[in-house]
Amino acid sequence: MASAAERLAANVNFSAFGKATELKQRIWFTLGALIVYRLGTYLPIPGVDSAVLAEVFNSAGGAGVLGMFDMFAGGALGRMSIFALNIMPYISASIIVQLLTAVLPSFEQMKKDGEAGRKKLNQYTRFGTVALAAAQAIGLASGVSSFSGPNGPAVADPGAIFYISTVVTIVGGTMFLMWLGEQVTARGVGNGISLIIFAGIVANLPQALAQVFELSRTGAMSAAFLILLLALAIGVIVFVVFVERAQRRLIVQYPKRQAGNGMVGGESSHLPLKLNTAGVIPPIFASSLLLLPATFQSLGANENLPDWLQFVLAYMAPGQPIYLLLYLSMIVFFCFFYTSIVFNPEETADNLRKNGGFIPGIRPGKNTALHLEYVLERLTVAGAAYLALVCLLPEILRSQYAVPFYFGGTSLLIVVSVTMDTVAQIQSHLIAHQYEGLIKRQKLRGRRR
Repeated sequence: MASAAERLAANVNFSAFGKATELKQRIWFTLGALIVYRLGTYLPIPGVDSAVLAEVFNSAGGAGVLGMFDMFAGGALGRMSIFALNIMPYISASIIVQLLTAVLPSFEQMKKDGEAGRKKLNQYTRFGTVALAAAQAIGLASGVSSFSGPNGPAVADPGAIFYISTVVTIVGGTMFLMWLGEQVTARGVGNGISLIIFAGIVANLPQALAQVFELSRTGAMSAAFLILLLALAIGVIVFVVFVERAQRRLIVQYPKRQAGNGMVGGESSHLPLKLNTAGVIPPIFASSLLLLPATFQSLGANENLPDWLQFVLAYMAPGQPIYLLLYLSMIVFFCFFYTSIVFNPEETADNLRKNGGFIPGIRPGKNTALHLEYVLERLTVAGAAYLALVCLLPEILRSQYAVPFYFGGTSLLIVVSVTMDTVAQIQSHLIAHQYEGLIKRQKLRGRRR
C-alpha cells in the first residue's frame, strides 16, 4: 500500500508547480547561474591567441586526455578561458580534506563538532583549492607558452606578466565557480558543483553528435556501428536509471506502547539502502585525481622531467593498462570511502534504538549496527562493480574504436545521475509546498469553526 507521501507525490501536477513561487525562484536562480558559467567559458585569458591554440589543441590533444579534461570543463580548456580548470581543483581539495578526516584525529574531531567544525573544514578546502588551482595554472601557462602553430606561437609574449596574469585569472575563475556552486546548492535546486559539471558535458553533446555523424558520413565509421553505438548509449542510460533507483529495504518494526487509555504504535516501516550509495562521486573523484599528472604531460610541461618519470606518465595516459587499473582501483576505493562518510551504521542503529525501532530478528544496538554494516558492504561491492563497468566502457570505446568520450559511461552516468537528483529535489519541493497548503487550509477551517 502506498504511503501518504507517495500518494501526494502522485498528485503533483503543473498546477501545483505554478503555485510554488519559491520553487520557481530557485529554478530561475539555478538557470541564471548556469548561464553565467557558460558565458565565462567563452572569455579568453589575455595574451593567448585562441585560433593558434585551437589548431594545436585539435591536432595534438583534442582526442586524448585534454579532450577528457575539456569535456568536464565544458570546452573552456580548448578556448583557454578564465574557467579553464573548471571546478576540478575544488573537487581534488575536497578529496584531500575528506581523506584527512579519516586519518588525522584533529580533522575527525572537526567533523564531529557540528556546524563550527564543518565551517573549518570548508575553510581548509578553500585554501587547498587555491593551492591546487595555482599549481595547475602554472602548468597550463607553461604548456600554452610552448605551443606553436602554422600561424605562429599561441602566446606572443610569454614573459613574467603573462604568467602572473594567467595564474591570477585562472585561480580567480576557479574560486568564482566554487562560490557559484555553493550559491546554487544553497539558493537553487540541486547540487551546484555537480550541475556545473553537468552543464559542461551537456553543452558539448551536440558537437560530439555532429562528430560521430561526420565519421559515419566520411566512411570512417560504418552505419551499423553508429546504430549500435546509439543503442548502446540508450542501454547505458536505462541501466544507470535502473541501478540508481535500486534499493534494499530493511524492515523496521516499532513496538506498541501505552498512551492514555489506548495503545499506539506497532506499525512497521522500512530503511532504504541504495545499491549505489556513493552516487556519481567516485568517478568524478577518480577522474579529477588522474587528470592532475596527465594534464602536465599533455601540455608539454614534462619536457625537462627525468626519463623514468616520463615513462610512468606515458603509461598513465588514458587507455593504457596502468591508467585503467588505477581508475578501477580509485573508483572502488572511493565507493567504500564515500559510503562510509554518508552512512554510519552505528549512528543509524543508535537512532533506531532511541526511537524504539528494531529490525526483526536482530537485537537493537551493536548487533543492528553489525547487520547494517554487513548489508551495506555487499551493496557497496555491487555498486562499485556497476560503476567500474559503466566508467571503463568509454575507455575501451575511445581507445579501440575512436568513439568520442561523450558517449562513454562516465559522461552519461554524470548526466543521468545529476538529472535524477535534481528532479527528485524539485519533486520534494513540490510535496513540501502541497503540505504547506494543506496545513494553511486546515488552520483557516479551524478559525472559521
